[in-house]
Amino acid sequence: MTSSVPQRTPRKTPQKPSQKPSQKPSQETSQNTPQSPQPELSRSLRNRHMSMIAIGGAIGAGLFVGSGSVIKTAGPAAIVSYCLAGALVLCTMRMLGEMVVARPSSGSFADYARTAIGPWAGFTIGWLYWYYYVIIVAVEAVAGAAILHAWIGLPLWVLAMGLMVVMTATNLLSVKSFGEFEFWFSSVKVAAIVAFLIVGGLYVFGGWPGSSFDFSNLTAHGGFAPNGFTAIFSAIVVVIFAFGGAEIVTIAAAESKEPERSVARATTGIIWRIILFYVGSIVLVVTIVPWDSAKVLASPYVAAWKIIGLPGAGVVMDIVILTAVLSVLNSSVYVSSRMLRALATHGDAPTWLVATNKRQVPARAILAGTAVGWISVLLAYLSPDTVFTYLVNSSGAIAIFMYLMIGVSQLRMRRRLEREEPERLTLRMWLFPYLTWVVMAGFAAVLVAMAVIGDQRTQLFTSLGSLAVVLVAYAVRRARGSRPVPDAGVTG
Repeated sequence: MTSSVPQRTPRKTPQKPSQKPSQKPSQETSQNTPQSPQPELSRSLRNRHMSMIAIGGAIGAGLFVGSGSVIKTAGPAAIVSYCLAGALVLCTMRMLGEMVVARPSSGSFADYARTAIGPWAGFTIGWLYWYYYVIIVAVEAVAGAAILHAWIGLPLWVLAMGLMVVMTATNLLSVKSFGEFEFWFSSVKVAAIVAFLIVGGLYVFGGWPGSSFDFSNLTAHGGFAPNGFTAIFSAIVVVIFAFGGAEIVTIAAAESKEPERSVARATTGIIWRIILFYVGSIVLVVTIVPWDSAKVLASPYVAAWKIIGLPGAGVVMDIVILTAVLSVLNSSVYVSSRMLRALATHGDAPTWLVATNKRQVPARAILAGTAVGWISVLLAYLSPDTVFTYLVNSSGAIAIFMYLMIGVSQLRMRRRLEREEPERLTLRMWLFPYLTWVVMAGFAAVLVAMAVIGDQRTQLFTSLGSLAVVLVAYAVRRARGSRPVPDAGVTG
């Protein structure tokens, strides 16, 4: 791993921290000491790739389709839900950006948790995050297959497997090919949203043929918050997950030509744009379409386009949604492989996963993650309502666990950097430490809300079960001792 967070491979023989540098520390102190050189990852991602990786990670099919359930829950007040959730994610990205700019790492927040909190934290959040994304690989493959099935008519499982083959091959080719695919996928999504903002804006302000200045739908069907203000906070739980994926850019930073500049831009300006896309488009949707219309739940953007009068709106949005699905699938294959490789560099996963091929791609880590994806896709067809549903639910709250861990890591690492390396703090979290604590309290409140809301409770408890399994795995890992980490390795 080309991490600038210093690590060193632990030995069983205990040593005192004050001994010579050639003597290696025990397992408990290894997280702050340099480790043996690891095979290099390619640094071929450019700033344009990084910008679109940030946008593509955060804007998925959840905006185009999932926003319908948010609107049904909160009514026009869904606007407030998106604003509050966006603020939490923006601040979290700022915290993460501070750490990444100071110490770029392919393990990102898992490495920072390991450094700032302890080996158990890096192990736990790393494995949970990997699990979260290998399940997303299957979910997105199934979603993409469902869209293609309506056009092609081939069996769903064949189409899902085909999509996984294409995205796996893309990632195996090179990191640049991943970046190029993500750039163009995200460009389609951005173009669709910008077009909707322009045309929808003209429509509600009376500048579109046959339209008039009309914002009555914001209050005409039971008021701005027809289901009460508690529904606003209930909707935040769903919205938080829609924003998930923005952190992918901080993992990709280790393979960027200019990690500091790329991450600084992505965690500030890019995230603001993402929030603008989400909030702006939701404002237009609830202004154009009555929130209680049955069409909102099915596909709010298609419903809005049809009211505006755009011919072929359904087909166009299906293409955009398929692009969004492929973008998330592409990113999920990428990020799961890098997290698995980061775990392997610390001996927390089989060490053969560290190796890269001649194109500096961790092919073994990619294939290991997609293997789980293949199994999950099969389960989606063999047992969709039991096993596959359980797998999806058991990863549902992992993003919140990750955000909380990022907050704790930033609190500790910031104080350490201020004391030892203040020159590295070129990007800082706003209003530290008060805003960090406020954001962490916000995510804790989301977990409480999940425990209270009936249809979210299952996701919380099964995700807590996943957390318990990983913690037990760490206890076993520690009891068995450390694995030797290879000095280098190139395969293929």
